[in-house]
Amino acid sequence: DVQLQASGGGLVQPGGSLRLSCAASGFTFDDYAIGWFRQAPGKEREGVSCIHRFTYSAASVRGRFTISRDNANNTVYLQMRNLKTEDTAVYYCAISRFCSQYRSGRFFGSWGQGTLVTVSS
Repeated sequence: DVQLQASGGGLVQPGGSLRLSCAASGFTFDDYAIGWFRQAPGKEREGVSCIHRFTYSAASVRGRFTISRDNANNTVYLQMRNLKTEDTAVYYCAISRFCSQYRSGRFFGSWGQGTLVTVSS
């Protein structure tokens, strides 16, 4: 079975950093794109970043968030720096054949259990 598990969330002050991990199993990891998504209370889910052969990031996080992957360990990371209160959300990872629809999440599946990131002073 395809499984994705996000971890690494927590409470951090504005300006702080966190690194999220997405551990994957049950598929040929380096054949697939992995996306990070978030959903804040009362808001729709949005695609934050995606990695396949290239990386893609939403304008709201570009320059602050860095996505990377470790194919040897079937893990994708999201390094988040200079966090803002508006980054508070549950963060999820999911897979797709391509990153092209990562902003909407269309064609992404196997959504892992999310990890909560709270940015607050």
